[in-house]
Amino acid sequence: QVQLVESGGGLVQSGGSLRLSCAPSRSIFSFIAMGWYRQAPGKQRELVARVTSGDNTNYADSVKGRFTISRDNEKNMVYLQMNSLKPEDTAVYYCNTQPSSGDPYWGPGAQVTVSS
Repeated sequence: QVQLVESGGGLVQSGGSLRLSCAPSRSIFSFIAMGWYRQAPGKQRELVARVTSGDNTNYADSVKGRFTISRDNEKNMVYLQMNSLKPEDTAVYYCNTQPSSGDPYWGPGAQVTVSS
């Protein structure tokens, strides 16, 4: 079992920035990919950004150029830097890890609210 601890959510004005952090209870080297998903009220959960063990990244079109996902191998952390936030970015953000086998793990979620 893997626990994921998210931090960094909160309330910010439109155009502002936030950084989400995810700390897994196991080495990030044990995962083939880590990512961030989000779910807004009444909507399906969607991929925001993902980074593989080979440091390949992919982003949702809606966040390209504004959000950056990164890994800190020494600190065993994954981050999501969110700039130029918009009200439509308001959602619960979930850290996700994909092990080499078995089901992915999810964090409990961090609320991000962007006011207009």
